[in-house]
Amino acid sequence: MKIGILGAGGIGSNVAVNLVRSGVSNLKIADFDRIELSNLNRQFYFYDQIGKSKVETLRENLMRIEPNLEIEIIDKKIEKNNIKDLFSDCDILVEAFDKKEYKKLLVEEFYGSNKLIVSASGVAHHDIDDISTKKFGENLYVVGDFKKGIEEYKTYSPKVLIVASMMANIVMSKGGYYEKK
Repeated sequence: MKIGILGAGGIGSNVAVNLVRSGVSNLKIADFDRIELSNLNRQFYFYDQIGKSKVETLRENLMRIEPNLEIEIIDKKIEKNNIKDLFSDCDILVEAFDKKEYKKLLVEEFYGSNKLIVSASGVAHHDIDDISTKKFGENLYVVGDFKKGIEEYKTYSPKVLIVASMMANIVMSKGGYYEKK
């Protein structure tokens, strides 16, 4: 089973870490961005990696956890004209975009595909008590506090990590990865 992660920032990099540490071994990760100092408070990167490609560096960091990981990276911007071609081979899609128009694009393109889609909505406010999961239809799960405000509130590691962990847990449970002893 292949999991596509669209975005390698706070949500995407931390979902990937959780999945790899849980035994998932086949990932496809896309992002066009570079690591910045301001990313280090919530993303799975390190100071000496500033300026490097997020997807290339994330692959290196994940391979340090699991050297046998199958990981395909896409260092380009995801758009309407390429999203289906790039992710049609994935069974599960993790939406980890910053911008709502890209979140909407992913849902519009794949909602009717029977692929499991796990998305985030609302990670900027500091209050973690309002984080929940909502299911839409048969294949879309959204995790967050469902509040607007990413433009005015800084994102911090505790909330980002909680949301990313909840998203990874949905992938694991709904994707059939969990096993009994």
